Amino acid sequence: MRAAGRRDMLIRVPQPAAPPPLVVVSGDEELLVARAVREVLAAARARDPEVEIVDRAPGELTDADMIDLGATSMFGGGRVLVVRGAAELPEDLRDALLAYVGRPLDDVTLVVVHSGAVKNRKLVDVMKKAGAKVIPAAKITRPRDRHDFAVAEIRRLGGRTTDGAIQALLDAVGGDLREIAAVCDQLVADTDGVIDEAAVGRYHRGRAETSGFAVADAIIGGDLAGGLTLLRQALEGGTAPVLITSAIAGGLRDLARVAAAGGGSKWDIAKALGMPDWKVERAQRSARGWSDAGLARAIRAVAVADAGVKGAAVDAGYALEHLLQEVARARGRSVGAEERGRAEFAGRGGRAR
Repeated sequence: MRAAGRRDMLIRVPQPAAPPPLVVVSGDEELLVARAVREVLAAARARDPEVEIVDRAPGELTDADMIDLGATSMFGGGRVLVVRGAAELPEDLRDALLAYVGRPLDDVTLVVVHSGAVKNRKLVDVMKKAGAKVIPAAKITRPRDRHDFAVAEIRRLGGRTTDGAIQALLDAVGGDLREIAAVCDQLVADTDGVIDEAAVGRYHRGRAETSGFAVADAIIGGDLAGGLTLLRQALEGGTAPVLITSAIAGGLRDLARVAAAGGGSKWDIAKALGMPDWKVERAQRSARGWSDAGLARAIRAVAVADAGVKGAAVDAGYALEHLLQEVARARGRSVGAEERGRAEFAGRGGRAR
């Protein structure tokens, strides 16, 4: 028994894998670059808690760093050199890195952060040919890509979500990737891992529901009562009136573009117009009940309201209320539905007139 116990005690825990000797972080999305570098450093520290790390900001790399990079450590142990802003390196330092890449040391990890620009692209190409690990970090600019990033972020954190929840989150947060990631992290932590529209609404305390986009979605979709209620909440929450007119104008433009595209699948139209497929689908749903003449009337009403909220009107709030009523009329809403919307708005403390 003692022998068996002794054998159990001799079982070794596998040592963490060492980071690769050559790493390229390609792109200029700050969040993704920071994550990539952090993960490499974490792997190096897991392998060797005493690892020596030298992290050079753009313009800080020196000849002395290059001499140290190619020299065998006197004290043993691993080393990591992070070179940021590689696209802006002067030729002599770039050439020194190229020479090192041809003969990398086993106990050193070289991390090169390159924006993806043309300048010094040769360094990236040579590192790739030498077997470097390439971590993409290109800037995320397209709405669909931000949507996919948010979905992937929630899954990475162990959560699940829906398209509706992601759209609500992006409407509330905007396009800043750091904020999107932070909100995803908080939502997963605050729930059982299932992120739906209700969870997004609770987290933002009405921010998503009362954004200009939400007001636009409601009124363009024919919900005057809901639009007026959301308008009141948005204004009370500090949403700038100009953001509301801008959102409605954008929604109507999307509607006009999708309507002009004619029939076809949402994917075909999305590709032709350069729009996210979910936005095309939403516009197709909203298009029911709209005529060309009504759409033109609504667009004119937005132009008048936009001038109003930018200073021509004494009461920007009233200008927005009037805009929603005009858009509802343009869509062909009945007078009775319009009156119900105004009554509900007034009952909640609004100024419907």
